[in-house]
Formats: sequence, structure tokens, C-alpha cells
Amino acid sequence: MELFKVQKEVTKKQSLLDLKGHIKEEGWARRPLWRYRRSMVKASKIRIKEWDYYATFSHQHQIALCATFSDLGYAALFAIAFIDFKEGKVAQIDAIKPFSFGKMGLVANSGDHTVGWANKNLRIAFSRRGERRRLFIGSPDLVLPNGEVGLQADLIVHQSPTLESLNIATSWKQKRKAFYLNEKMSSLPTEGKVTLGSKEIKLSDDESSTVLDWGRGNWTYKNRWYWATASGFVDNVPIGLNFGYGFSDRSSATENAIIYKNKVHKLDEVTLQQGSSYTDKWEVFDNQNRVNLVFTPSVDRIGYFNFLIIKSDQHQVFGSYSGTVVLDGGQIVKIENLLGFAEVVYNRW
Repeated sequence: MELFKVQKEVTKKQSLLDLKGHIKEEGWARRPLWRYRRSMVKASKIRIKEWDYYATFSHQHQIALCATFSDLGYAALFAIAFIDFKEGKVAQIDAIKPFSFGKMGLVANSGDHTVGWANKNLRIAFSRRGERRRLFIGSPDLVLPNGEVGLQADLIVHQSPTLESLNIATSWKQKRKAFYLNEKMSSLPTEGKVTLGSKEIKLSDDESSTVLDWGRGNWTYKNRWYWATASGFVDNVPIGLNFGYGFSDRSSATENAIIYKNKVHKLDEVTLQQGSSYTDKWEVFDNQNRVNLVFTPSVDRIGYFNFLIIKSDQHQVFGSYSGTVVLDGGQIVKIENLLGFAEVVYNRW
């Protein structure tokens, strides 16, 4: 099944930027082939954005845990969220460290690393050693949806050496020195312990799955994007979905793919069509008749702030996907209640 858009698949390791600060070869890749160097970016420290974001979904317990560790130039932002799909509720906490300017220790690649930060309200630590990632997050005073207080999670995320990821490097038409480098990983089996108030639950790697959003870039001032993802298992086979669009020039590649049995099945254009409100059902479809899904929301995680020149309006809607997707070879995979989210975000930063 051929793609309608001529998408450039990059297959060789290389530096991301040339001496002028332009991407040397735009496109997408199945592995993180681009070498990012902050010193090569032709922009002020305020314009450089770096982040690691994890979302873990437990299908057995019908919960999700999300953690953000980001350095946005003018400030570092840290956030933890707990989602209860059954109750349709979310609990979240965040913290800001002003004037970070790239000093938070986020590494230039997604290889072995350790990064962490804490204050009296929350703590976040991410690490990777070979095929194992560890996520440690906690907030002693977070008020949970059931009224209990306190959250802590210690999770082991397994990354198979054969797992392909969706990598993309694109720039903006109006400013080619502005760029977006991103790796999306999904269907990462996860196990560990989560403490919710007085209750402790265990996640097992046959029902819990994690998504990683690893991003580095020099962004333009105003952007709006759509991003949808899901991660879990179909008939005990790992599966992940990733759909994204709305910013940067995607003429070289889309950010749309199915990850099934650790392999990327690349898609052309995908549309996320929400109903009259964020919590109505969404239709998800593509221009090749390979994606036919309905996204049923459970809860809208809303984030909003407006500090004059800096503004963010976020709707991260958690729920489940059902329907069918078609793999590269024509195989139809039926999906039922696969946990994930769909988000619409506007940032002026």
C-alpha cells in the first residue's frame, strides 16, 4: 500500500543541524538517527525547548500516570497527573522553575541517562540503562479523585532492542532555523508499584504499557497542535498508535504511525475530528482508509495559564480507542477500548 505523500525516510546516522542551524536532512526514521547538539542551535536560550514526557496506561486497573520534565528556555516545567478512567476524574500538580535556560540536565539523545528534580510538593526522576527505563514520581500532598492524599510510583519500562520508534525532524516554512526533533515510543511493557493514598497496586508488564514523547527544538512563537496516542495490547501483542499534526512543515514526513509487534507501519494524513465538545466522541480517520477509529473520552485534563507574552491553553482528553487499523501488508487489526488520549494545545511561548 503506497503512501500518497512522498515521505522521506532517513536511514543514516547524522548531525541534525548544519553550521547555519538548518536541518541537514528532514524526514522521518525508525530509529533516533539525528544527533542533536544544543550548541548548534541558532537561537536564543529562550527559544530552545527540550522535554521528556511519559504516560503509563494500566488496562487492568483503568488508570494512567503522566509525568513531564521540560526545559522551555524561560522556565522549566514539571508536572504529574493521575487519571482514573472509571470515575472520569484527574488529579494533577505542577511546578515551575524560572530562568532555566537549558540547565536542567536533559540529555541530547535518548540513550543512557539520569535526570531528576524535586521540591516539597513533587519529585520526578527518569533514567535509562540499556533496555530498561525507570520512572520514579511522587507527590505527598496530591489530592486524589477519591479524596485520599498522596501518590508515589516506581515503574520499570522495558524497551525491546528490536522496537522501532517514530522519529521526525522538520522545520517551519517561515523560519527554517526553527525546528522540531521528536521521538515517539509506545507499546513499552511496564511493571512496578503505585501507591495511591493508603492503597498500593501493582502493575504488570502484560497489561500496562508506556508512551514516551522525547522532544528537542527551536520553536516559533505561536503554535497549535493535535496529538493522539494509545498504547497497550491486542491479543497479547503490543500495539501503539501515534497521530500528530498542526505545526511545522510536514511536507517531508507525517507524524502518523501504527507500531505493531515492535515495527512502525507508516501512515499518510490522519484527521482527529472532535465532536461539539472535547468530551464528545471523536472520529479518527486517514486518507488511505487504513484508520477507522472512534475515540471515547473519559476526562478532559485542562491546563491553562496566561502571563501576557506567555500563554498555554491545553486540553488533553483521556479515553479509549475502538475500531480498526490496517498494517503495511494489508492485515486488519481490530482494536477495542485501547487506552490513550487526544489533545489540542495552543502555546504562545
